Amino acid sequence: MATYLLDQLIDTLKTAREARGLSQRDLSVKSRVPQSHISKIENGAVDLRTSSLVELARVLDLELVLVPRRAVPAVRSIVRGLAQGKRGSDGPLAEVPPAYALDDEDDG
Repeated sequence: MATYLLDQLIDTLKTAREARGLSQRDLSVKSRVPQSHISKIENGAVDLRTSSLVELARVLDLELVLVPRRAVPAVRSIVRGLAQGKRGSDGPLAEVPPAYALDDEDDG
C-alpha cells in the first residue's frame, strides 16, 4: 500500500517517536490519534491521513512544509546542520531521516 515517499514519511515519524522515547501509546495520548491507528501507520497498513500526519508531526516537534523543488537542497542542508550542530551529532534530529526525496527526473 505504501509508496517510497510514504515509506520515508512513516520511517521519519517512527524514528522521531523512538528518539523521543515515546511508545505508540504515549504518542497516542499526546496526539489523540488512536494507538491502533499509529501501529497501522507505522506498519504501512493504512493510508496516512493528512490530519493524522499533522497531529503526529506536531507532537513529535516536526513541521510539515511544502517547498519548491529547487529549495529542497537548501532545506536539507539546514536540517543536516541542525542535526549535527545545535543538537549534537547523536541528538534526536540526527536519527530522523529526510521525509522526502526528489526523483532524478525533471518534471519541468
